[in-house]
Amino acid sequence: MSKRRTEDEFEKIDENKDGVISREEWNKYVKKGQKKGTKSGKRKTTTPKDKSHKRRRHETFSIYIYKVLKQVHNDTGISKTSMKIMNSFINDLFERIAIEASSLVRYNKKHTLTAREIQSAVKLLIPGELGRHAIIEGAKAISAIAGKS
Repeated sequence: MSKRRTEDEFEKIDENKDGVISREEWNKYVKKGQKKGTKSGKRKTTTPKDKSHKRRRHETFSIYIYKVLKQVHNDTGISKTSMKIMNSFINDLFERIAIEASSLVRYNKKHTLTAREIQSAVKLLIPGELGRHAIIEGAKAISAIAGKS
């Protein structure tokens, strides 16, 4: 274990070398755990109290996008930026459908959001053949879930 010097000794060494010291000498005088650039010089460490705080989960559709991509084009990959764009697109479409479906519920003076309102919102938002295909796939998903329970 190396002997730690006091601040006075550090100043004497500093005066002798005209304010220039080597990296090794500097590391001797820096307190253990001190992080460069911090105000207090103390590094945040995890204590048993802090372990209860976990990182917030950031939920994305990336695994589902990847699964669909492999079903359609098995030999094709997707970059991180492309995945972010696709995730943003799906979140945006989900939000639009939810807003439109909730407004349909309010127009009909009901309190329950059902598959019928979602289907109507998809018809209104997604144009043409793509909308019809989405409705068919949604009906398949609902019948599969209803068959399980």
